Amino acid sequence: MSAASSSAPSAPASICLLRLSALGDATHVVPLVRTLQSAWPQVRLTWVIGKGEHRLLAGLPGVEFIEYDKKTGLAGMRALRGELRLRLGAAQRFDVLLQLQVAARANLLSAFIPARRRVGYDRSRSKDLHGVFINERIPDRPGIHVLDAIGSFCEPLGLRQERVVWDLPVPDDAREWARAQWPQDDVPTLLVSPCSSHELRNWPADRLAAVADHAAGRGWRVVLCGGRSELERATGDAILASMTHPALDLIGKDTLKQLPALLERGQLVMTPDSGPMHIANAMGTKVLGLHAASNPARSGPYSDRRYCVDRYDDAARKYLGKPASELRWGTKIEHAGVMDLITVDDAIAAFERYRADHPHASLQETP
Repeated sequence: MSAASSSAPSAPASICLLRLSALGDATHVVPLVRTLQSAWPQVRLTWVIGKGEHRLLAGLPGVEFIEYDKKTGLAGMRALRGELRLRLGAAQRFDVLLQLQVAARANLLSAFIPARRRVGYDRSRSKDLHGVFINERIPDRPGIHVLDAIGSFCEPLGLRQERVVWDLPVPDDAREWARAQWPQDDVPTLLVSPCSSHELRNWPADRLAAVADHAAGRGWRVVLCGGRSELERATGDAILASMTHPALDLIGKDTLKQLPALLERGQLVMTPDSGPMHIANAMGTKVLGLHAASNPARSGPYSDRRYCVDRYDDAARKYLGKPASELRWGTKIEHAGVMDLITVDDAIAAFERYRADHPHASLQETP
């Protein structure tokens, strides 16, 4: 991976990245880290991050992590400042802060991070007094993916993110665990990760079950995965109750370190706009994304959206009375029932597009 400029600008000694959440967005930051490290291998990188996101990304080479627990409020912010002072020592402050989150809490937290240059979002993406806490902005490029917006944070420093590389830190024991969950055979696997942290982005369980049954009928293995929340367990139970074919139920059985290894083993992951969508994409697995509440061009799987269902424009017309092209970029349409705009036939068609493009996955149908 190389920086865009053949004569790279002088390297800062230290950079702090502030991005607390969520899992998908934290995954989007990793290519930015790789770009900075490629241009400046000796730069000291410190990432202020949320607890769950740290569990996912712990072990990322060349990065010092500092957790901030949102529940600790101002006391936690003061404690963070004290820890940073100890780590910085005589330097006293970072050369650069990349303020990668515009939420009010993150904006306030940034005030406790000492830095000379404070790079934030362009005005069109700013909110919650974001501009008060920064002194430089990224270029204003409308209509780009979230990952590309995050990647542009290196541009005020004189770099360009020309390649997108993740290489998520997945330990060997996590891959061993994933390999033990089902046989190493020629049966293609559809992983179903049914829940987003935004409940209104979730697709009905009976529709997920119908697509899973269709895949099983085509000779595919179906595996359910997800976290330990009551919603995810209840959704998984509803999917299993609606299916006529068997499925392997791994909901609540993996850790955040094992999740990337698990998603890596599938041929296709069916999920709404969620952290697992972006983790799967980072691991090189194709995604059958379910989009109506959010725009896949902005927040869908970055590398390949051919197998996504896109009803975002239909949602815009139904709930906001205008086409998606007239909405502010990034508008969420998280209305009750919005995901019902996605039909079972839509998702089956996306699944069949994958099969058509990957004949090795088109096995003999089973009754």
